Amino acid sequence: MRALFLSVILTLIFGFPARANYSIVVVANTENKDIQLNRQQVRNLFMGGALPHNFEAIALPPENQTRVLFNTRVVGLTESRIQSYWAQMRFTGRKKAPKEVASEKAVLEYIKSHPGAVGYLPAGVSIPDELTVLYSAH
Repeated sequence: MRALFLSVILTLIFGFPARANYSIVVVANTENKDIQLNRQQVRNLFMGGALPHNFEAIALPPENQTRVLFNTRVVGLTESRIQSYWAQMRFTGRKKAPKEVASEKAVLEYIKSHPGAVGYLPAGVSIPDELTVLYSAH
């Protein structure tokens, strides 16, 4: 029911069927291909929390639709709440927001060339064999 409601809202907001690009995958450049993360671990990774792995989170720009889906589906916060959180973290000097790259293609290229980098992509993107899918949100 929640997925259907979200799909309808995204269709109304963005004017496209959200079902086509609704799934998100979190991809990493890691030697250990057995690593899998749960939703809370992915959320911690992208919100500056601690993880047992030494990963570097890579994000898309705030206006990117994949970022909107990721924030809604995985992080569970709106963009304005995330921006407010990072402003507070920067002000207090406690954490730094994930590095941003311009597009999904740039995320993939960055991850491929930086061991330990982790980013999110639409599920329809072809993932190279050398990368590991850590999490999928359907």
